[in-house]
Amino acid sequence: MGKIKQKLVKSAAKSLMQKGIEFSEDFDKNKKILGNTMPSKKLRNQMAGHISRVKRQEKEELKKLNLK
Repeated sequence: MGKIKQKLVKSAAKSLMQKGIEFSEDFDKNKKILGNTMPSKKLRNQMAGHISRVKRQEKEELKKLNLK
């Protein structure tokens, strides 16, 4: 089992994705996109990890829908 993400991380990541910023499934790319705009390194890494996980889940859902 993984750790439960804080509400702050989830809500901030969701708002950034809704703004139209293009994120990828790769953690390192997302970390670079977030860059130095985050107040702390830990928060930036948590958001980048959460966003990459969400992107992978979206991709898997699309694959499932295309197979049906």
